[in-house]
Formats: sequence, C-alpha cells, structure tokens
Amino acid sequence: MPVSLLGATEIRRLAADLDVVPTKKLGQNFVVDANTVRKIVQVAAVTPQDRVVEIGPGLGSLTLAVLEQGAEVVAVEIDRRLAERLPTTALEHGVTDGALTVVCADALRVTDLPGDPDVLVANLPYNVSVPVLLHFLETFPALTRGVVMVQAEVGERLAAPPGSKVYGSPSAKAAWYGPWRLAGTVSRQVFWPVPNVDSVLVAFSRDAQPRGSEEERRRTFAIVDAAFQQRRKMLRQALAAVLGGSSAAASAVLESAGVAPTARGEELSIDDFLRVARAMGDAGRS
Repeated sequence: MPVSLLGATEIRRLAADLDVVPTKKLGQNFVVDANTVRKIVQVAAVTPQDRVVEIGPGLGSLTLAVLEQGAEVVAVEIDRRLAERLPTTALEHGVTDGALTVVCADALRVTDLPGDPDVLVANLPYNVSVPVLLHFLETFPALTRGVVMVQAEVGERLAAPPGSKVYGSPSAKAAWYGPWRLAGTVSRQVFWPVPNVDSVLVAFSRDAQPRGSEEERRRTFAIVDAAFQQRRKMLRQALAAVLGGSSAAASAVLESAGVAPTARGEELSIDDFLRVARAMGDAGRS
C-alpha cells in the first residue's frame, strides 16, 4: 500500500480533533500543499537508505512525504498532542509499522536520537531556526546533508557569503560545518494559516572532514559573536575584549593570523575566523 499525503481539508480536521490552534509563539504554520513537501524531499534527495530526522513535524505533512520515499524517520516534536497523534496518522496513510519514531522533546535540548540520522529536513519557525540548526549540526555529527524551509530573511543569511550585506554571525557559524545554498522559494499560500513573511528552502552538506576541534569551534564562535556585535567597528576594536584586552593586543593577534586589524567582521570567511582563533590560542600559550 503506497503512502498517501495529507490534504488541506484533512489537516484542518486533524487540528480541530486535537484542539490545535496554530500559534505565533510556536511558529506553527502547517504546510497544506503536497507538491511543496514533495519538493523538499526531492531537493534533499531522500532515498530508502537514508535515516532522516525531521524537526517539528506538526501534523505530518512533510513526514509522510519523506516516508513515501521509503526512508526511516525520527520526528522531534515539542507539542505532546501532535507527537502522540503522528504515529496514528502515519499508519492510517500507509506507512509501514516501525518506519517512524516520534520523540516528544524540545529540539533545542535533544542530545540523543535513535538510529544516528544522516539527513535533516524541517519546516522551521523563524524565531528558533538558526539556534536549532546549529545545535543539531554540533550535536549529531552523522548528519551529512539536509534541507530546511525557513523565513526568507533567515535563509538568505544562512547562505550568504562574506562581503554580502546580510552576511553575519549565522552565516559564519553555519559555514563552519559546510556549504549552504538557497534551493527554492515557497509561496505563502501553501501554509495554513498564511504567514506574513516569505519562505525559502535552504540546503546544506557537511564537509567530509571537521574544520577544527571542538575547542577551536567554541573559540572561533566567540570571536564571530564579538565581531558582529559591533560589526561597524574595525576588528582591532571589536575584538579587543576577547583578544588580549586592548586594540593593540588584538591587532597583534590579527596580524599573526594574516588578517588586517582594520578589516570588519563581514569581510572574513569562517576560515579567516578560525585562523584568528588559532592565533589567539598561540598567543595565550606564549
């Protein structure tokens, strides 16, 4: 029996049965268009061999589209009503028993998932999308690629290169794990309720080798944060507090890393920030 997807009428009926009213607080905008969820699965290149983690499955629109491809799915859902209903919905729509595992938890606090998923898919609310993505990439090294639907502004920042007007802390931190790209736009009309922001698909793939150690990542991210908290200032000023306590000390570290002290954070790639972090460590040991 093939897996069937949810339609708009059934989604509204499910929500009514569960007494679920989509809220802005949880960023709940349910996808009611089958073509859209199939597009996400297509961009993610999901195969039957994949172990997929979905963040925030809601009523199951995207979940069923992933399961339609024969992949195993672990769905992380914070709303207990939705989490308890999802396995029943899956069975009613032809999903093989055992193909779906639901974890009722806050995605920002999950530290263990069954099956070591290697692909991530999600329709993420804009207010937590970046923290959730960074948490999953840091916590689950088996994740090799993924596709997420996010607010357009967030997606553009995630995929922005150095020098771009929207390049910032999320751009640099996301790049630590590998390349990101914009992979399509999404109409507001595919959501219920219709949001007042545009959405995009963003795809990522993890680099084959880690960029640096966990200690280097933490140090690099602290430098990234400092650089963009005062993004209009030159790095010798913006990083003074974290690179020795003065602009002179910061300049010395930056120069030893091959970075101009007069540069600004938006000009640096994640590899530039890593070189600064390593130079900072060398300075601390000397």
